Amino acid sequence: MSPESDSPALKRAVELSGDAGAVEGPLHGYHHETYVVPLPGVAGEAGQVRWKCREPRPGLLWFDRRCFASEEQLLRALEGRIEGIPGLIPELTETVHPGLQRFIEGSTLGALHGSGTEIPHVFFEQIVSLFEQLARVKADSLTVDRTCTPEDRPAEGDTAGFLERLVLFTERDVYQRNMRDFAGLFHDLGLDDTSFGKLREHVSGLTGRPFCLLHADLHRENFVVDEEKRLWTIDWELAMFGDPLYDLATHLYLMRYPADQERWMAKQWCEAVERVAPGSSAGWETDLPKLLAFKRAQSVFTDVIRTALSIEGAEGTPGRSVLAAAGDGLRKVLGAATEPLGIAEPTAEGVTAALGGWREERAKRP
Repeated sequence: MSPESDSPALKRAVELSGDAGAVEGPLHGYHHETYVVPLPGVAGEAGQVRWKCREPRPGLLWFDRRCFASEEQLLRALEGRIEGIPGLIPELTETVHPGLQRFIEGSTLGALHGSGTEIPHVFFEQIVSLFEQLARVKADSLTVDRTCTPEDRPAEGDTAGFLERLVLFTERDVYQRNMRDFAGLFHDLGLDDTSFGKLREHVSGLTGRPFCLLHADLHRENFVVDEEKRLWTIDWELAMFGDPLYDLATHLYLMRYPADQERWMAKQWCEAVERVAPGSSAGWETDLPKLLAFKRAQSVFTDVIRTALSIEGAEGTPGRSVLAAAGDGLRKVLGAATEPLGIAEPTAEGVTAALGGWREERAKRP
């Protein structure tokens, strides 16, 4: 790692630490380039702590609706609101270096228990408790700058309006905004403007539920386990106020629990949110499948773009192998969303051919 790098995040990390050799990173992450640094003269209760120094990745495509203007501002507002084992929000150092978050020493839950595997009861209980704490936080009780306009916020309890805004974001900001570069690929995969009409019909008729704060990205890599087996919840950038059942649906979709543990999480979630916000689980048995269907459909549009970009420069014999693997992966994503999007069951050959055609067409552009 060299301080002469053109990376703004790395340059800032080296400047803050005063020692390029003490900088660790970049850490794995999609939205930011992140480095971990010790700060001279800044320590915690247990002695020297390290801090996260990060910058948004340049030219990044955002595929998720954002609600709050600043993750750091949200975390400051949540201090004392989400507490205990599951709500151990990393402290922010304001007096010396504003905006830095404490780096949690430990391993991600995903590193310890990979996707599709059961997670131990000690962590399962902490996640349930986190959902209970989130259900207590209401929009009128939290003073944080928000990026969405009042006109773009659904009325309290309007779960159908909340989901419509998520569908509309995917339609406008992911699908339509990227049509110039991916129109042909979308078409070859059977995706067009009618896909969203079919999706809206499939997820209609949601039951009303009281809104609360949602993390909206609770997966195994966003939980960090420390040496005392405590879970720390990180990466709150996609947090929003809305339908609590959407947070559960997103969590189940991303966590890939074994079937028995997924059913147990749904049951425990219902009991937890009802304790603090009665009505939060109303209609869950009917609505959870609809919200999971939306998550599968939403993933199609983001994964089409990301997959295409991942094979853009792959050429020759290795390129064919990369293309085949990408096609198979994208086929599975499309196959999981055939019902909500009303598309035909894809084949690996068809998806691979569509990706190959897009890559060839892309290569011809100046």
